[in-house]
Amino acid sequence: MKVLQLGKFYPILGGVEKVMWELTEGLGRAGVDCDMLCACEKPQVIQMGEHSRCICVKSLFKASATMISPAMISYLHKHCPEYDIIHVHHPDPMAALALRLSGYKGKVVLHWHSDIIKQRFLLKFYLPLQSWIVRHSDIIVGTSPVYVSESPFLQGVQDKLTYMPIGVDPLPDACAEPSEYKIVFSLGRLVGYKGYKYLIDAAKYLPDSYRVVIGGEGPLREELEAQIKAEGLQDKVSLPGRIPQEKLPGMFAQCSVFCLSSIWKTEAFGIVQIEAMSCGKPVVATRIPGSGVSWVNGHGYSGLNVEPCSGPQLAKAILEITEDPVVYQQYCNNALERYKALFTKEAMIEKCLEIYNKL
Repeated sequence: MKVLQLGKFYPILGGVEKVMWELTEGLGRAGVDCDMLCACEKPQVIQMGEHSRCICVKSLFKASATMISPAMISYLHKHCPEYDIIHVHHPDPMAALALRLSGYKGKVVLHWHSDIIKQRFLLKFYLPLQSWIVRHSDIIVGTSPVYVSESPFLQGVQDKLTYMPIGVDPLPDACAEPSEYKIVFSLGRLVGYKGYKYLIDAAKYLPDSYRVVIGGEGPLREELEAQIKAEGLQDKVSLPGRIPQEKLPGMFAQCSVFCLSSIWKTEAFGIVQIEAMSCGKPVVATRIPGSGVSWVNGHGYSGLNVEPCSGPQLAKAILEITEDPVVYQQYCNNALERYKALFTKEAMIEKCLEIYNKL
C-alpha cells in the first residue's frame, strides 16, 4: 500500500499540517509507504523515515490562507498513479483543485478538519469544487463525531462519514518551577475566534492567588494589552508572546488548569487541549455549537465546558476545578486517563490503518 497525504503547507504552522506530518511519520513507522505533498517557498524533499517523506513543491504566493501552487497540480498529475490512496486534508482549495485536475482513479479519503467559516465570500466560488470532492471521496473522516454529523456541507453523505480523533505524543516530563500562584494557562494565536478577551475578563473574578498566562502572538496583541491595562489586570494577566516548543512542557507542568476560551466554530477540535491532558492537566473549554471542542474535553471528567463569550463562567469553572484539592486531583487523574484512552498518536495511526484497510 502506498499513500499520499495531500494539502496545506510547510513548515508546520497549524493543526492541519501537524496532523498530516504525524500521520505520515506514524504510518511510515508502521511500514506503510507514505508521502506528504504540500506547498512551500523553497522546494525540497524531507526524508522523514525509511517509508515516509515530505515533498514540498514551490508556491507562488499565499492568498486567503491558501498557498497558490501550480507546481502541486503538475506534480500530482504526474505522480498520482503511484498511490493506492490519496488522503486529502480539508479545507485547502489548492489541494482539492490539484486532485480534481490530476485524473486520479484510486481511492480518496477526505479528512474534514473544519468547515470554511471565515472566508464566506470566497466559499461561494469554492463551493462547486468542495461539492465535487465530497461526492468523489470514498470515505470522509472527521476529527470528532460532533463536527461531521453537524456540518451543513456533509448532509446527505452520512453513509461515508466516520471520525478519527487527533492523537499526539505526550509532552516530555518537566519539573514545575515553584510558584505561589495558581496558574491558568492558555496557548494559541492572538486572534478573535480564540476568545481571549473573555479569558482576560475572567481574571477579574479570580482571587489574587491566581494568574492568567496567555502564550502566543497575533494581530490582537495590542488590543488585548490595552484591555489588560484598562481593567487594571497587569499583575494578574500576562502575554509572554510565542513560547518555544522546548519550554512548553515546563509551562504545562507549572499551570494548574488549561483554558481554551474559543468562541467560534473555527476552533474545530483544539489540539492543545489534549496536549494539556497528556500532562495530567484539567481543561476549561467552551460549548461552541457544531464544534468538537466540548467533546474532546469530557465535561465533569477531564474538565468543565461553559458557554462561549462569558468571563464569569470561565472563572466559575476554573474555581470549581481548582479550589478543592481532592476534586482537583481527581480532575487531573481523569484528564490523563482520557488522553490515554482516546488521543494518543498510536490510537490515531491504528484508526487510520483500519480506514485504509477497509478501502
